[in-house]
Amino acid sequence: QVQLVESGGGLVQAGGSLRLSCAASGRTFSTYAMGWFRQAPGKEREFVAAISWSGTTTYYADSVKGRFTISRDNAKNTVYLQMNSLKPEDTAVYYCAARTMVIKITPSEYNYWGQGTQVTVSS
Repeated sequence: QVQLVESGGGLVQAGGSLRLSCAASGRTFSTYAMGWFRQAPGKEREFVAAISWSGTTTYYADSVKGRFTISRDNAKNTVYLQMNSLKPEDTAVYYCAARTMVIKITPSEYNYWGQGTQVTVSS
């Protein structure tokens, strides 16, 4: 069992940056693959980025590749999403999620979810 709490969202102008954090409870954080997803109003939840339990493998959605960076610190039970060159179309609620062991990019394959943090990018 793991509980996830996101933070770091907010309002930023286009071209700006934000860093999201996701703090996890539990002693087995290092065994979980972690993902970031987002959901804009009226749209389905979509994959943003994922990282393996060791941090050695990462995946990104094409829409954020080169602008966003996912990372993790297993000693701090935290996963991060550094978002640079933000665009208005990045506006959404951002969720972190966890699943045991194998990295995946489909929301339905994640077992644990945070409550989400709002990111709003103004033009």
